[in-house]
Amino acid sequence: MTDDLDDLKSMMTTPKPDPTKRAANLALAQKNFENLQGSRDAPRPTPVTGLNGLWTGVTTMLSSMTSKGGLTATTAIVACGFLFLTPTGQDMWRTDVKGLTSNEHLIDPLPEDIGTVDVPTPELDKALAEAPANFTTPAPVELQDSDFDDRVRAAAPEARGRVIDAPFAMDTVDEAPVASLAAPTVRSNAVRTTTEESFVTGGPEMAPVLAPDTETFANAAVNPLKVTSEDPVSTFSIDVDTASYALVRNTIMRGQLPLPDSVRVEEMINYFPYDYPAPEAGGDPFQPTVSVMQTPWNVDTQLVHIALQGEMPVVDARPPLNLVFLIDTSGSMADPTKLPLLKQSFMLMLDQLRPEDEVAIVEYAGSAGQVLAPTPAGERAKIRAALNGLGAGGSTNGQGGLEQAYTVAESMAKDGEVSRVLLATDGDFNVGLSDPSGLENYIAKKRDTGTFLSVLGFGRGNLNDQTMQTLAQNGNGTAAYIDTLSEAQKVLVDQLTGALFPIASDVKVQVEFDPTQIAEYRLIGYETRALNREDFNNDKVDAGDLGAGHTVTALYEVTPVGSVARLTDPLRYGAAQVVEPRDEIGFLKLRYKEPGAETSQLIETPILRGTDASDEASFAAAIAGFGQILRGSNSLGAWSMGDAIALASESKGADEYGYRAEAIQLMRLAQSLGAE
Repeated sequence: MTDDLDDLKSMMTTPKPDPTKRAANLALAQKNFENLQGSRDAPRPTPVTGLNGLWTGVTTMLSSMTSKGGLTATTAIVACGFLFLTPTGQDMWRTDVKGLTSNEHLIDPLPEDIGTVDVPTPELDKALAEAPANFTTPAPVELQDSDFDDRVRAAAPEARGRVIDAPFAMDTVDEAPVASLAAPTVRSNAVRTTTEESFVTGGPEMAPVLAPDTETFANAAVNPLKVTSEDPVSTFSIDVDTASYALVRNTIMRGQLPLPDSVRVEEMINYFPYDYPAPEAGGDPFQPTVSVMQTPWNVDTQLVHIALQGEMPVVDARPPLNLVFLIDTSGSMADPTKLPLLKQSFMLMLDQLRPEDEVAIVEYAGSAGQVLAPTPAGERAKIRAALNGLGAGGSTNGQGGLEQAYTVAESMAKDGEVSRVLLATDGDFNVGLSDPSGLENYIAKKRDTGTFLSVLGFGRGNLNDQTMQTLAQNGNGTAAYIDTLSEAQKVLVDQLTGALFPIASDVKVQVEFDPTQIAEYRLIGYETRALNREDFNNDKVDAGDLGAGHTVTALYEVTPVGSVARLTDPLRYGAAQVVEPRDEIGFLKLRYKEPGAETSQLIETPILRGTDASDEASFAAAIAGFGQILRGSNSLGAWSMGDAIALASESKGADEYGYRAEAIQLMRLAQSLGAE
C-alpha cells in the first residue's frame, strides 16, 4: 500500500501555492463550516438545516475552487468527516444541484443566494458574483495530466469499488462528467453494509453520505408463545398484502439487510401464489385446507398450515369497474423510481381493462386537482396522454387528494358496479391528515359508502409504509410496493382481478387448540392483524377482504403435550387432565361476509394430526423461516439461512412465474450479507 501511495505521489506535480488564493479559500471554508456547524456567535443548526448547509457549503467551495483563478493543485475538501480528493490533472466534477430546492428529503429549501465572503481578492469576488443560482460551477480546469485516472486505477485498484449509498451518480452531459444529486438512500436505524458499485464515467468513488432518517414501517412485537391451558383461542384478520416482501427484496438487492420492523412475515408468505384446492361451484367463495407437518427448525414441534383458496370468477362476467387513479405528484415523487415508474405501471394496467370500465385521474401535491374526467377505458390514448402530462413538484396534500378522489369515485358509482380509488404514492403525507389515527377514521367512514381504497408504494428514501398500511387496511383494499416493471406486471396485470374484485369481506380466522393435545403454540406473523377473541362474532369489527383467485396462508408452530420442546413448566394447580393422543388437536373457524352484506357466515373444520404436508406447505414454511431470520427471531434454534434455502429449493414446485426461484436467490444474497 505504501508503494502504491508513493507511485501516486510521483505522478503529480504540485505547483507553488498562491498565498492570496489560499487565504481566500480558507476563509470561505471557515465561513461555510460555521454556517453548517455553528460557532461562538451562532447556534448550531438543526440536522435538516445542517444538511442544507452542507450542500450549500460544498457546492460554493467547489464553485470557487474550479473557477478561473481557483485552486489548480490537488484539492482536498473535508465535509462532515468525509474526504473528497480531486487530483490535479483530472476534470473537476461540476456540481449541478438543479431541483434541489424542491427535494422533499431536505425539507427546508436551499437559499437562492449562496452568499459571498469578505476577502480582498478581486478574482475570488468576481467568481462568486458570477456563480449561477443553481450552483453549477464554471468550466473545469485545464488538464495537466490527461491519463491520471488510468494510472490511479492501475496503481491502486483496491481503492476502487467500495461505496455505501453514494448520493452522486455520474452521467455524461455534453461529454463532460457531471455529478448530479440523486435522492439519498434512507433507512431508519439501519445497519449499512458495503456494496460494490462503480460510476459509469470512472474517476475515484465518493465516500458515503448518510441520509436523514425518514422511513417508517408498520409492525408490532413478535407474537408471544401462548400456553394453551391459559389461552387456547387465537383470532386474527386475514392479510393479502405483499408490500413487505417487495420492500425486503428491494433492500437486499441494494446490498443491505432489511430493518426487522420492515419485515412482516405473513406478507412474505402470501406474496406467492399457491396451488391449493379450489372451492366447489355454488358453495362458499373460498375453500379452507388444513395440514400438520413437522416443524423444519424443531423436530419436537409441529406446524399447523392453514390455507384459503378463493374462487376465480369468469373475467367477462365481472361487474364494470370504476377506477380513480389518485397520484402523488409532490416534489418527493421526482425520482425515476417514483413518478416515472408509476406512469409506466399504470399504462401496463390499461390493457387489462374492458371498454365498459371507466378511469379518472386525480393528482395531488400542494393542492389537488382532477387531471382526467371519468373516461371509458377504451379511450386508452386519452388516458395515456393524461398520465404522460403529470410532473412532480410541491408539497403533499394527501387530505385534499383523498377527498377529491372519493368525490369523483362516488360520481362514477352505479348499482352493481365496483368503485375503487387506487392511490399511488411514496407515502409521504405531510399536509392535511398526516396523523395515522385521523387517516384511519376518515378512510373507515368512506369505505362504508362502497368505494374501497388500495395503495401502491413507490420509491425509497421517505417511504411511509405505516401510512400506506393504515390507508389500505381501513379502506378494504390491498397494499403493494412496486420497485420494478416486473412487480408492476405481477400486481397490476397478473393479479389485477384479485386485487380489485373482492369475493369475501371481513374474513376472520379463529383457532382453538385442545390443551390436552397441545401444550403451547404461537402464530407466525400477523402481528398487525390481531383481533380480540370477542371480535370474531362481532360483525361490526372490520377485517381483511379476499379477492378473486387470491390465496391466504397462515402458520402456527405448536408444541404437543409431553414434547421435550415445551418452554414453560406445567401448572402445579389446575393442570389439564391427561388424555391419550388423538387425531383432533384443534378447531378452525372462519367468518366472512358476501360483498355488500352486513351479516357474516361461518365455516368450521377440525384440525387433524397426521395430514400430509404438500410442497406448497413446505415452501410456505421455508419463507416463514426466511422472514423470521430477517426479524431476528430466537425461535429457530440452530436453523440457518442455508436450511431455508435447501427447504425452498426442495419444495419450489412448478414456479410458473419464477417468483420462488427469485426468493431462493434473495435468501442466498441475504446469507452473503450475514443474515443467519
